[in-house]
Amino acid sequence: MPTFSIIIPCYNAERTIDSTLSCLQAQTCTDWEAICIDDGSTDRTKQRIRDVAARDSRITLCTHPRKGPSAARNHGAMKQARGDFLTFCDADDLWVPSKLAELSQVFAQGDVDGAFGEVGFFSDRPGDTSVRSTVEKGLLDVQTLLGENPVCTMSNMAVRRDLFVASGGFDETMVHNEDLDWLIRLVAGGARVAGVPRLQTYYRLSVHGLSADLDAMEHGRRQALASAARLGIRPSAVAHATYKRYLARRALRLGQGRTAALKYALAGVLHSPGGFVFPLRRGLPTLCAAVCALAMPPRLTRRLFA
Repeated sequence: MPTFSIIIPCYNAERTIDSTLSCLQAQTCTDWEAICIDDGSTDRTKQRIRDVAARDSRITLCTHPRKGPSAARNHGAMKQARGDFLTFCDADDLWVPSKLAELSQVFAQGDVDGAFGEVGFFSDRPGDTSVRSTVEKGLLDVQTLLGENPVCTMSNMAVRRDLFVASGGFDETMVHNEDLDWLIRLVAGGARVAGVPRLQTYYRLSVHGLSADLDAMEHGRRQALASAARLGIRPSAVAHATYKRYLARRALRLGQGRTAALKYALAGVLHSPGGFVFPLRRGLPTLCAAVCALAMPPRLTRRLFA
């Protein structure tokens, strides 16, 4: 049995799937299997996976009716995976070669159930990465998740397979923030999830991806908050302000009109001025940029704040 099962939901990913599979084959830890779940692609995604799988028996393809990425991940994790640990990678994201080796060392210590690293954000090539996510010391807690999810993307997450199954997996009715909803349930249930302060994942930015629909993301977060409320957990004012700051930055990067970022920034300040502004290196530039965007065309703000 492999140590790691890598779950890759795929939908019309013919342009990126080769690079994603290549980064897995470049891992210094070779004890893994990759399960590609095709979610009804209409392009050549399936054929590209078959071509690679014919040369590497660790990679398999299974087809799945188009039910969305949550259902695809659940199918791969609960019905196909054999590894002790699950890792997830979207079909357009990339990993650094040492990722699985570093995770193996973390899990070998026996005191954590899940782990995530730093994420580098890029548009065309990983070398374009100029911004990284922040990984704080200590275990992940629910209030942090309710603010700005430091895991950032499921491509950055690894967890014990038995715990994933016990958690019930992803809510298949959710399209946005289904990862947040699952993480809240996982951590609130007592799972010990720790950050690894090293770059492990490259996340491909897209102005057309699911994370570009900020209204839908807010709706998904409300669903995640409902899950938290059922567990007796409610977000603090700081958590609300932190999330609005995140949306303001996203609006600036996506160039979503002159007022969108300011709308989110003002909402965050109303929740908690200190929660929005601090730390200053994140909050103050976001607030200033949201104001400046009023006088800039969206194309310019997208270029400046990408």
